Amino acid sequence: MNSLNDLFARLREATAPAEIEALQDGIWQIWLTAGHPLLDKYLEAGMRALAAGDYTLAIQQFTLLTETSPDYAEGWNKRATAYYLRGEYNASLRDVRETLRLEPRHFGALSGWATMLRMLGDARGALRVLGRLEKLCPAWPGLQTQLRDLRDQLDDLAE
Repeated sequence: MNSLNDLFARLREATAPAEIEALQDGIWQIWLTAGHPLLDKYLEAGMRALAAGDYTLAIQQFTLLTETSPDYAEGWNKRATAYYLRGEYNASLRDVRETLRLEPRHFGALSGWATMLRMLGDARGALRVLGRLEKLCPAWPGLQTQLRDLRDQLDDLAE
């Protein structure tokens, strides 16, 4: 079985979209294993609620997960997603920061953070966050286009 470090090392070198996707899937499989039946129950219940659009229930389940296992980064990331989908961007950003404190390579959290910063009009911040994503996987599909668009936007503001 591949370790997270192995998968991330391969992700840095990957260039083919199918390979990048396969490596991401392997990383997600590891991240989505809470490691205890009760934690897995909270995670699964929260993910079902998220899929059903019941963001309040999802937040409740992910809160139980983060309170029970505060060092489990994916609990924070999933709750950040639920807050984001409910339009609570400040709460989402707080949980994204906690996710990244626990797992600085969390590409899902980085991508979500950049999206929120762009929505909030912080092109410079989004560019900085996407730069972190670029270090993880320079060939991430669509990343170079996003970086170029943000740089162009910032250049236009500077003129």
